[in-house]
Amino acid sequence: MTRRTEWPDSAGFGSAAGDAENRSRRNRGAAPEEDGTARDGGGSLPSRAGSGPPRTPEEQARAICLRLLTGSPRTRRQLADALRERGIPDEAAEEVLARFEDVGLIDDAAFADAWVESRHHGRGLARRALARELRTKGVDSAVIDEAVGRLDAEQEESTARELVDRKLRTTRGLDRDKRLRRLAGMLARKGYPEGLALRVVRRALEEEGEDPDLLDHHLPDA
Repeated sequence: MTRRTEWPDSAGFGSAAGDAENRSRRNRGAAPEEDGTARDGGGSLPSRAGSGPPRTPEEQARAICLRLLTGSPRTRRQLADALRERGIPDEAAEEVLARFEDVGLIDDAAFADAWVESRHHGRGLARRALARELRTKGVDSAVIDEAVGRLDAEQEESTARELVDRKLRTTRGLDRDKRLRRLAGMLARKGYPEGLALRVVRRALEEEGEDPDLLDHHLPDA
C-alpha cells in the first residue's frame, strides 16, 4: 500500500453529526439534551407530539442521516436508500444528501479507502472481494478502482502468504490433495485469483518439505 488510511472513526462521525444537529436545534431556539429532546423555557420536557408543527421532509431527512452516521460511516447510496425506505421525497433527500457531502459528513472516496485498508488488513480480503463489497454499498466504480488500486500486487501476495501460513498447521496430518484444496479454497473465498492462490500454496508446502514434483502433478502452473 502506498499510504495507510485509518478506518473512519464512528465516534468522530458521530461528533460531527451531533455538532450539526445541536447547531440546528440552537437555530430553532432549543438547547440539545443527551436524550435527544429539548427543554422549553420553563425547564420541562415537552412531548414530541406537542412540541410544534410536524417537521418538514428536509428536517426529517436530516435527522435520519445524522442518526445513521452517528452509528457508523455510510455511503451516499446507503443513506439515500434509508431515506427512500422511510418515505422521504426524492427532492428533499437529494437536498440533504448534497448538503452533507458539502460539509464532509458523506465522503464515498474516504469511505472506500478506509474500507479497503480495514478489510484487507483485518480480514485478509483481496482486491476482487473488496471491490465486490464496495459495489454492494453503492460506491461508484471509478472510486472503487482508485481505492483498491492502492493495494498493490506485492502487498496482496504477502497477505495471501500470511493467511496460508496461519492455516497450514490446521491442515497437517491431512493428505496432500485435501491440504491443497483447503488452502487454495480459503484464498479463493477471500477473492484471490486462482494463479496467485496456487503459487502461494505451492511455495508454502514446498517449504514444509512437500515434494515439488508431486505438487506440480496436482497443481496447474500459475
